[in-house]
Amino acid sequence: MQLTDFDYDLPKERIAQTPVMPRDSARLLYLPKENGPLCHEQFLDLPNHLHAGDVLVFNKTRVIPARLLGRKRETGGQVECFLLHQEAKDLWDCLVKPGRRLQPGTRLEFGDGQLQATIEDRIEGGGRRVRFHWEGDFQKVLNQVGVVPLPPYIHQALADPERYQTIYGNRPGSVAAPTAGLHFTDRVFKALKDKGVEFAEVILHVGLGTFRPVETETVEDHIMHREYFEITDENAQRINKAKSESRRIIAVGTTSVRTLESMTKEGRLIPGTGWTDIYIYPGYQYQMIDGLITNFHLPKSTLLMLVSAFAGRERVLEAYKEAIAREYRFFSFGDAMLIL
Repeated sequence: MQLTDFDYDLPKERIAQTPVMPRDSARLLYLPKENGPLCHEQFLDLPNHLHAGDVLVFNKTRVIPARLLGRKRETGGQVECFLLHQEAKDLWDCLVKPGRRLQPGTRLEFGDGQLQATIEDRIEGGGRRVRFHWEGDFQKVLNQVGVVPLPPYIHQALADPERYQTIYGNRPGSVAAPTAGLHFTDRVFKALKDKGVEFAEVILHVGLGTFRPVETETVEDHIMHREYFEITDENAQRINKAKSESRRIIAVGTTSVRTLESMTKEGRLIPGTGWTDIYIYPGYQYQMIDGLITNFHLPKSTLLMLVSAFAGRERVLEAYKEAIAREYRFFSFGDAMLIL
């Protein structure tokens, strides 16, 4: 397959710059997986499409203030350090600017010096392995000196940083939000519970690779980024029980999809922790999920490929074409799609 097979024309004004209020007032495009017409609704209408016994699987990750603006201790020169993933308690793989001037041994400080760091080594892709030094609780210090990063296609400052967090996320570790979950509200959860819908959770810490473009002309040649995941015994049992009873497993977001599909073996979800670089594109045979809640994704992206593998490339691109014509909002702060 060619990368151009997943291209489409998107007017710039369709890229949402700010989230809607309230969260569940976002629009919802319902796309029947097999056949049937599209339905144009609000996210608040989601429970109307679900049945008692369906299991919604949420990614409970939370975005960290991964963007650190600071200075070199020796010269005071300005630097930027972007946390990618944690290798040890005090050791992170990072992107840094200016890269050529931040060689191993360079000492950095952030804020008023409450967070300090030393460049330890170079890593693949031009990044650096950085060892941090602080007193007290690292997360509290990070909240003081760091900034929650927004995707590069969002150019307006966010008045309330919590709007780039799901209301249920409780495990810090992502550098980007699992955006399909941004639409959920307490009243949507109540309506789902009242209907008998069940919930399960996984952890997948979203990495910066989510925003990196595919640079190979042939889809199959792309190398997928790694992301850390966790699936507990309790959640694996809940999902496996539903699957054995032919109840529907519906993933909230592509990050939940990647976690579930990474650890499904012979029809059963295996609990555990680790790193996944699963790459899903058309031709992939889904093992676990029966439905998907997702946002509208960038042209030529691995996320669009994943959705196309689930519902069919032509069908998905036709739905995108209609969404554009009807002025849906796209990407992280945009509207949602339900494929079921």
